[in-house]
Amino acid sequence: MFELLKTDSHTKARCGRLKTAHGVVETPVFMPVGTQATVKAVDPRELRELGAQIILGNTYHLCIRPGIEVIRAAGGLHAFMNWHGPILTDSGGYQVFSLAKIRKVRPHGVEFQSHVDGARLFLGPKEAMQIQRELGSDIAMAFDECPPHTATQRQFRAAVERTIHWARECREQPHANGQLVFGIVQGGTDAQLRRHCAEAVVALGFDGYAIGGVSVGEPEPEMMKAIELTEPYLPIDKPRYAMGLGTPAQIIEMIARGIDMFDCVLPTRVARNGGAFTRKGLLSIKTAAFKTDFSPIEEGCDCFACRHFTRAYLRHLLNVGEILGLRMLSVHNTRMFMRLLADARAAIAAGNFDEFRRQFVANYKPSRRILAARGPD
Repeated sequence: MFELLKTDSHTKARCGRLKTAHGVVETPVFMPVGTQATVKAVDPRELRELGAQIILGNTYHLCIRPGIEVIRAAGGLHAFMNWHGPILTDSGGYQVFSLAKIRKVRPHGVEFQSHVDGARLFLGPKEAMQIQRELGSDIAMAFDECPPHTATQRQFRAAVERTIHWARECREQPHANGQLVFGIVQGGTDAQLRRHCAEAVVALGFDGYAIGGVSVGEPEPEMMKAIELTEPYLPIDKPRYAMGLGTPAQIIEMIARGIDMFDCVLPTRVARNGGAFTRKGLLSIKTAAFKTDFSPIEEGCDCFACRHFTRAYLRHLLNVGEILGLRMLSVHNTRMFMRLLADARAAIAAGNFDEFRRQFVANYKPSRRILAARGPD
């Protein structure tokens, strides 16, 4: 199922191969987010051309719209959205955090008041796994409780115990043919809670393990601390997934900390706000500085936008509200993330990842414009 191919000699970076029902995924890998059964502004053909290996869907959102009965009638999520590569589905656990104002946590699950029409929706381990089974995703996530980073110690402890209990229930549920199931580790930045949760969830024998409770508004040092506190207790021979992360520089740093899988809404969300990711940082294409700049978004990028359009033209499209502008930035940003992860894999395989990491981080200028990295897209 997961084959570890090589580990970097200077860091914890790894490259591997994850076999799923709909294809092989080379790791480390970035997974574009398709919350509503689509990666915003990028179609399946483009995703394949851009190098996407696996994408995400969301249990909570797809259950509400269009409804599981529609997707079931279509023959499953792959057929419904015409994406025939691997799909990972989030269980809805993140919505326990993001929709805190319209939900109530119960011992056996969470009562949601639909953000669309106010209808009641109950999601627990049994329900989340059943929905993902019917979606037919290649990787189903266990249902967990994701607390905010501002939670009290008592709240973190309660969330960890519920996450462990719910993980046990998820493990007992049937799943689709060939479907892998990943457990999730919570615990904030408390070393004891992270270890306790990791050891308990790992003992259940999942196909892979995710680090949850990150990218929930915490400062970056706390994010990295949560990763570092969890990773030592995750099996070497199973894939490791940091949920909802992150910026290009964060991803490179987390690869160095032994993480294999990433997802984030930033490539398309930042694009819709006029931002373009490059190896040197984020560009705000809408600004006047690019009015007569007839160079591509990024020299050396092989995406359709960089091969055919200039910064000046894309700025014009964005400033007059033309959809092509945000589409092309979405294409470029997605390709930038795909190329970055491909280069990271190559560097690990060649034995020079630490040098690659140091050069990238030194050249990349973080931006204060970055929007929230986690959430539906």
